[in-house]
Amino acid sequence: MADPGNYTEVGAVIRVHVKGIAYDMTGNPIILLTDQEEERVLPIWVGLLEAHSIAVALGQVTVPRPLTHDLFKSACEAMGARISQVVITDLKDSTFYAEVHLALPEHGLVLDARPSDAVALALRASAPVYVTDKLTEHMLLIKDLFDEETRAELEKMFDVAREYKKSLH
Repeated sequence: MADPGNYTEVGAVIRVHVKGIAYDMTGNPIILLTDQEEERVLPIWVGLLEAHSIAVALGQVTVPRPLTHDLFKSACEAMGARISQVVITDLKDSTFYAEVHLALPEHGLVLDARPSDAVALALRASAPVYVTDKLTEHMLLIKDLFDEETRAELEKMFDVAREYKKSLH
């Protein structure tokens, strides 16, 4: 599998973290991807079912039976494949594009995917998520989005989520 720093098909990439799911004023879910410094965020609007699957992977929801993303990950593992990384590659006509990179014993495989599915798989596989450099221009500065009080509240919320996630391991 290619090293993300040398990724040639889509150019240079930066690693991002899945901070969580937010909702816009109309109730539509948004995946929040932040840079390493947590200064910028890339919001990606997703459907309700996709948001649910991501929330499950973030440890916010318990389900009695495996979801489709769990099944896909299990099938990959049964065939000797590992989800090695996810790359959010492009934005065209308000639609984001992504790739799921699989590491197989003999070679690598890249699958076209929706970002919501790619992120749901990456979270389940503990695989890194990257964004191409060209998409960084669509990232928003977090400090410009919220006032100081709201940012402090969000940081408290993120701290609680981090502690909860640690308790699961």
